[in-house]
Amino acid sequence: MKIRTIAFDADDTLWHNERFFRLTQDKFAALLADHAAPESLSQTLLAAERRNLGRYGYGIKGFVLSMIETAIEVTDARVPAEVISQILDAGKEMLAHPIELLPHAEEAVQSLSDTHRILLITKGDLLDQERKLAQSGLGDLFHGVEIVSEKTAVTYGRIFADCPGGAESALMAGNSMKSDVVPVIEAGAHGVYVPHGQVWELEKAEAPRDNPRFFEIKNLGVLPALLEEIEAA
Repeated sequence: MKIRTIAFDADDTLWHNERFFRLTQDKFAALLADHAAPESLSQTLLAAERRNLGRYGYGIKGFVLSMIETAIEVTDARVPAEVISQILDAGKEMLAHPIELLPHAEEAVQSLSDTHRILLITKGDLLDQERKLAQSGLGDLFHGVEIVSEKTAVTYGRIFADCPGGAESALMAGNSMKSDVVPVIEAGAHGVYVPHGQVWELEKAEAPRDNPRFFEIKNLGVLPALLEEIEAA
């Protein structure tokens, strides 16, 4: 099997992301400490995020709106305007945060870009994802960039259909089992799970460990060696 297309997830695969959400959520908990315990507030916020995915999609802006909605809920609609202002400021700070590449990310993309078709497939707010890609310094290494509203088997099938060899010759590497692995395998491609220390609750899923197209590596530095194994099998 010759792998001809390699796709990478962006957030928490190529650069840090979730830890900034966690830090902001800690600030949010401090702001509302008089109204809700941290664990209860976290569950209320998660429920709001789950409800709002269909309205706001993924990303910082939807997260901020869900925090405001949660603040209104836990204060019985008496949240001070100053708290709303601080939530908005926290969101703006997240949107301005510099990009920090994860270990081995640049080397992996660079080393494979000369021998394979390299894609970036990410979801979230268009402007924010474009900003992060531009600041990452990796943009010129990709042969194509797809910023999608949701990562499904249909989405991956459409993307890989336009690639040499189709889905069977494609591989996706990412940190989300739910978005970067399971639907990729359902589309007929190879899914490579690259664990990250922090995973958003809504991105968790069972690993398809019995599927021969499922692989797991400790970091992107191992990806070139894994490709050799797959192609030699």
